[in-house]
Amino acid sequence: MLASTMPSSLLTLSYHPPLAWTVMLRFFAARAIKGVEFVDDHAYRRLLVFDGCPVRVEVRADEARADALAVRVDTTDVAAIDFCRTRASRAFDLARDVTPIERHLRRDPLLSSAILNCPGLRPPGAWEAFELAIRAILGQQISVVAARQLAGQLVALCGRKIPGRVSTDPLSHLFPTAADLAGADLSTLGMPDARRRTLRAMARAVLDDPDCLQPTGGLLEAVTRLQAISGIGPWTAHYIALRAFREADAFPASDVALLRVAGDGQRLNARALLARAEAWRPWRAYAAQYLWSCPPMRSSGGSA
Repeated sequence: MLASTMPSSLLTLSYHPPLAWTVMLRFFAARAIKGVEFVDDHAYRRLLVFDGCPVRVEVRADEARADALAVRVDTTDVAAIDFCRTRASRAFDLARDVTPIERHLRRDPLLSSAILNCPGLRPPGAWEAFELAIRAILGQQISVVAARQLAGQLVALCGRKIPGRVSTDPLSHLFPTAADLAGADLSTLGMPDARRRTLRAMARAVLDDPDCLQPTGGLLEAVTRLQAISGIGPWTAHYIALRAFREADAFPASDVALLRVAGDGQRLNARALLARAEAWRPWRAYAAQYLWSCPPMRSSGGSA
């Protein structure tokens, strides 16, 4: 399926400029899971699953247009192409015109300089909702680097290896499905037992209700639904809503990096940050992404 001779299709995905392509690519690169994703200075590549089959996707800036991304999909199946087109558009938030969003957020001096220095930043979305939910759980209370390493271990442990790939291809595995994870022995993962139980709880929730990670009902309903899963608290629920559900006002207020950056060197508490973020509604997810990816010069930060 993924051999170099596989026929491919080339797509052009338009967007309303600007787009902070390099910054978004850097965000994905810092979190790329070994075997599932590969990111360099020019392109994002990964494996998706459509109708039970692996599909390779590559996204890069369109050299011929300043308002489009070029997407290569290693298939000629029309339904699979449409599936990958939709996923790529959601991952890079291409449907949104960010100009009025940035105009609104620039009223806050904390965000104004970041937006001027990095126009067109959008919250990177999820290619797969279940994958993002699991990554959010893995990232609870640890660094981006540690979460990425855990995700790679999880994929090696219970992800599905692609047969017949060429040895030089860095894309080798599919991310585990809910069924894969629910039946796996997770005892070798370096994390607290409570977090292993949360991984299993998420897998069981999806197996019991395949639609539980669909973006329906709005932010409050989504967060409430997610927090009903054992081990999912406000931070994880909002992070999943922000990236997997593309909820524009999702805001993980207890995030350590957000608290540090928004406090400009002085640690805020979540209540104080929520109070300040009221002025950013209904675009708090975009504000969060600016604080994560383009923090003020005196601060630094990251997220799961």
